[in-house]
Amino acid sequence: MTRPDYHGGSIVNLMSSIKAALGGGTSVYPPLRGLDPAILAAGNLVLLVVDGLGYRYLAEAGADSALRRHLRGSMTSVFPSTTASAITTFMTGLAPQQHALTGWHTYFKELGSIAAVLPFRPRHGGPSLREAGIAPAELFDYPSVFDAVPVPCYAVSPARIVHSDFNIAHCGTARRVGYGSLQQMFHAIAGIVGGGTGRKYVYAYYPEIDGLAHEHGVASSEVGANFTALDEAFARFLDAIRGSGSTVIVTADHGLIDTDPGQLIELARHPQLAEALLLPLCGEQRAAYCYIHPDKREQFEHYVQSVLGDFATLWDSPELIDQGWFGLGEPHPRLKERVGHYALLMKGNYAIKDWILGERRHVQIGVHGGTSEQEMTVPLIVAQGATGRPNMP
Repeated sequence: MTRPDYHGGSIVNLMSSIKAALGGGTSVYPPLRGLDPAILAAGNLVLLVVDGLGYRYLAEAGADSALRRHLRGSMTSVFPSTTASAITTFMTGLAPQQHALTGWHTYFKELGSIAAVLPFRPRHGGPSLREAGIAPAELFDYPSVFDAVPVPCYAVSPARIVHSDFNIAHCGTARRVGYGSLQQMFHAIAGIVGGGTGRKYVYAYYPEIDGLAHEHGVASSEVGANFTALDEAFARFLDAIRGSGSTVIVTADHGLIDTDPGQLIELARHPQLAEALLLPLCGEQRAAYCYIHPDKREQFEHYVQSVLGDFATLWDSPELIDQGWFGLGEPHPRLKERVGHYALLMKGNYAIKDWILGERRHVQIGVHGGTSEQEMTVPLIVAQGATGRPNMP
């Protein structure tokens, strides 16, 4: 079990280093150990987040890669180790303790429903929450890191999501730039750091490794081919911006592990467990929050411990908050209600899933959200360029 190191070894600490280096002030979270903000305090700064690129994968599959050659070390993600929570950290500089987005499926008491955070839709599907009259700012009630730094900021994302409700709400005053291909992403970043004068901050997001791992598995040839393409494009990109005075940081929101149908616990096969729940499971397949009927607590605890004890660890959710799993300092006022009464942290490569009416059924091979080293540990890659102007790719 790997816990987040919010005292100087996590992605939220990386964001503290970046924010301080860009003149955005200090944070409740100290800078990342080994990455003094002073090192980043000159020239352009690029942060590339490769969704799903775990440290273990890079160390093993990418041993001879350009990315590996610039590897400085590793960090932990946040808890849970999932995109909804971690990407929000990259875009705000806050841990889940403060932003309170606690998984792909989050229960919003103020809506009386469970929503998929990134698509900004009810869990069962249908029109977006915005189309139903819910303004993103009503749920995402915290500042963007882009608004805290006194330099021009850019957010480079796939064209299909660059203007999504989530992105618009979290990008603040940053200029949003969409791309259609891997090459276009790097070309867009190179154009930003090479254009005009003055210092710039570029946040870029690349989701393909995560998507392929979900569908085919972390160890699949599809993921391997995409990683190779990414690495080759990254090497060309560094050549193209040589002389731009840019520092490029590459990391990830989480890693993944592979599971199989025999390791998936479907709630429908455990009716005694299901009947104790007031709400469908929330959070993640690897870290599920459980809302329990007050008359069924004993039944729930007994069932988990006697039937699922080999597959999951049972936690009182408030204990996870008290022990600092979600972060340091004062918690968001809605954090407690968004993590349920209990949490099931899955052991080994097990996952747990339920289905609700209207929800599209799908099975993932690569999964994340849990506390394994593979899921929780991400790389810190730093490439620093010299002064001058870049060559465009």
